[in-house]
Amino acid sequence: MTEEHKPQEPGSMAELLEEYDRKPRRTPEIGDRVAARIISIGREHVFVDTGTKLDGIIDRKELELEDGTLPYQEGDVIDVFVQSKRGQEIRLSRALAGIGGLSLLREAKEKGAPVEGKVLEVVKGGYRVETLGHRAFCPFSQMDLARVEDPSVHVGQTYRFLVSELDEDEPDIVLSRRSLLAREREEAQSTFFASLGEGDILSGTVKKLMPFGAVVELGPDVEGMVHVSEMSWSRILAPEDIVAVGERVAVKVLAVEADPNTGRRKISLSMKQVGEDPWNTVTERFRPMQKLRGRVTRTADFGVFVEIAPGVEGLVHVSEMSYTTRVKRPSDLVKAGDEVDVMIKEIQPEQRRISLSMKEAEGDPWIELDRRYPVGRVVEGVVEKKERFGVFVRIEPGVTGLLPRSVIDRSALASSVDKLREGDPVTVTIERVDMEKRRISLSPADTCEEGDWRPFSTQPQGRLGTLGDKLLTALEKGKKKD
Repeated sequence: MTEEHKPQEPGSMAELLEEYDRKPRRTPEIGDRVAARIISIGREHVFVDTGTKLDGIIDRKELELEDGTLPYQEGDVIDVFVQSKRGQEIRLSRALAGIGGLSLLREAKEKGAPVEGKVLEVVKGGYRVETLGHRAFCPFSQMDLARVEDPSVHVGQTYRFLVSELDEDEPDIVLSRRSLLAREREEAQSTFFASLGEGDILSGTVKKLMPFGAVVELGPDVEGMVHVSEMSWSRILAPEDIVAVGERVAVKVLAVEADPNTGRRKISLSMKQVGEDPWNTVTERFRPMQKLRGRVTRTADFGVFVEIAPGVEGLVHVSEMSYTTRVKRPSDLVKAGDEVDVMIKEIQPEQRRISLSMKEAEGDPWIELDRRYPVGRVVEGVVEKKERFGVFVRIEPGVTGLLPRSVIDRSALASSVDKLREGDPVTVTIERVDMEKRRISLSPADTCEEGDWRPFSTQPQGRLGTLGDKLLTALEKGKKKD
């Protein structure tokens, strides 16, 4: 048996095509709405499948955008209306246009088919419009979804309208463009929501900024809200610091819910979740002992939080805030928004924690302090605090020594030291440096009488040992006898 005489299996493609050709299908009438699939795109015309045995043709210019581009391709389905029928060809259009009788206008009204009309002039209460060879009227309130300040902006424009009123006795024709725009908007919204799902990544335009977030337009009269917490991984930025009105942004759909009061669907969006969580790569970008600059996000009694990268915060404990200042309240030293240098001490990505130190970043003033301040060196300091047991003297930021009361009382300058106040300058001598306990013992610098050799000695003015002490005592006795 040859291939061409081989019987087809039931339900084969050949049988389906044959059944399709035999099946009677109603030929659309003028004014009918047709969902047509584009078959071919020519230089001047677009050819479509109307779902019948008759071919459909549309003027390409009617489908083109203002810049001359065609936003359709072969296979796309478009909604059009039957404008005329000639033999085996159906002329289609996005609206009924040209010269027609009142019967065509009545049919357009009955079927809800749009008609094409040109706005001629502004008249009392609205506009004079020419459509299908007839004069019609469109009220101001029915020209657009929102009323414009200058009505003349519509004059000379060609729009599509719906026939809202057509008197049978007197040919008074009233048109509405607003109704058509509202219908098209509802259709666009239905199509949009039908394909919308949680997790979708969309592109939108920022329409409004508020303290708690941004409103993003996703389509015709379709808006979503991006809460400020979902705008950026950084928690210290305000909405106006992240985006501007009119800016195009990528967003992720978090939820779509119906408002119980209005029935409108509310769309929750996120901008930050379009990108990757910054904590996923924190160990790749940062390491312990790394020094960097960050911004204080908030303060607490136990320390301050510092953002070292958008969405990545670390804690500076109060004990790690300063070597040079005794910090009781972190807010006394820094405030939210301040930029500070920090050093990373520890990273715990699983707990999303980073331990930071401000004092390690600024440097430990006690490093090699015993070399900078050898015993016997005379230095200038500032009285930091006076206590019953002595006077604390700051010799440099973060380095404070004690001038003991017992040493002061043995000094010839005891009365002068007692008169000192906090903030006064004072000259002291380094007596002892304990690096392990971070303590410095001091004595008044000018403790000798006239002729004393010690201030001019090139040797450190520490203890001279037993023999040195005896010699010093003998010299002092000899001076008293003289």
